[in-house]
Amino acid sequence: MVTDKVLTRWLLLLILLSGLFSLPPKIHAEESGLMDRIVAVVNDGVVLYSELQEEIAAVRSKLAQAGAPDLPRDELEKQALERLILLKLQMAEAKKLGIAIDDETLNTAMSNIAAQNGLTLEELAAVLQEQGMSMDEYRRELRTEITLQRLRNREVISRIQVTKAEVDNYLTHAEENPGGRDAYRLRHILIATPDGASSADIAKARQQAEEIMQRLRQGEEFAALATRYSAGRQSLDGGDLGWLEAGQVPSLFLGELAEMERGDIRGPFHAASGFHIIKLEDYKGGDRNIVKQTHARHILIRTNELTSDDDARNRLQQLYQRIKGGEDFSALARAHSDDKGSAIKGGDLGWVSPGNLVPKFEEVMDALPEGGLSEPFRTQFGWHIIQVLDRRDFDATDEVKRNKAKLALRKRKADEALQLYLRKLRDQAYVETRLEDDY
Repeated sequence: MVTDKVLTRWLLLLILLSGLFSLPPKIHAEESGLMDRIVAVVNDGVVLYSELQEEIAAVRSKLAQAGAPDLPRDELEKQALERLILLKLQMAEAKKLGIAIDDETLNTAMSNIAAQNGLTLEELAAVLQEQGMSMDEYRRELRTEITLQRLRNREVISRIQVTKAEVDNYLTHAEENPGGRDAYRLRHILIATPDGASSADIAKARQQAEEIMQRLRQGEEFAALATRYSAGRQSLDGGDLGWLEAGQVPSLFLGELAEMERGDIRGPFHAASGFHIIKLEDYKGGDRNIVKQTHARHILIRTNELTSDDDARNRLQQLYQRIKGGEDFSALARAHSDDKGSAIKGGDLGWVSPGNLVPKFEEVMDALPEGGLSEPFRTQFGWHIIQVLDRRDFDATDEVKRNKAKLALRKRKADEALQLYLRKLRDQAYVETRLEDDY
């Protein structure tokens, strides 16, 4: 009965691809008048010049949307090439592990992306055509994105565990937040220092970080400087870290953030990884989370090889009439319900919050008055009747906080683990770049 609250892979993909209306124009080698050639060898694969030009166009489009100035050509090429190298390594690893996306999965993802944007598939194709991309090209890119998501889920995300003690520590950290703020949206610049950095390395990085701070004070755009100089993973997003729960913010920044207002910039802060500069874009305060809960019970008759849809409906209709005639709901649920978990409790589901149950079930339940009994109705689990016993307003603040803490910890661990995983792939690979041939 209870739905899985963990987002499916295609829902994650919808978030990743929500910017489909700003696709960069496709660039082909023949359009530029240049012969296609190899710009990098990556193990048994290659990166072509045409691929690099397409990636550069994508990065430039992203920078333009963020209002950031373009990067110098050599820096842009190097960053775009590194992204392509990592892509090739991940796709090769996925192939080695047998990760393949079938057409049914791809078609489902396409349909959901179109629906998420309020489009039919035909309208989506027209929008893509206006952006210079065919449906076949978009399908190929979408297949790549789903493949990457499955690889990362298998090799990184599925291995992450969050313990109760970690959630408790996270919440303690968050409650110690001196500003009383729940979440922050930050931009970040990292001037990295190598492992085992010498005093000269540290001094050089510090000087660069201080020079960047000076340029920020003089009015230069944070996003532009992050894109050009930051060694953080979000550099090409202008250093945008998105929204972070208070307990997810490194303690290095938390005390400063309590005193900062929107638009403020602080740093550089020295840590093992290098020198950090942050900008506070926005923050959120604490609110109580009051939800309308329903206490309900139900009887379920499942359909299967032995019980047809008509048989299940007819059986439940008979039970419905017996309850209407005065027989005890609990007794009938114990004797007849196929939901064994609730049947032993007389069909009692306990107090349920919005989103805990499948949509059709909640729709019928929410339409009933207290004490009301539904007529038989169908969900994907079979045929049901529901009786609403009571309703209440419930303060779910602590529960919501714990769920948010667990998600934030998983995200933090996933980000760190993914960085290590990509670094391992890169370090173990044979990579030969040939960009110098351009100069």
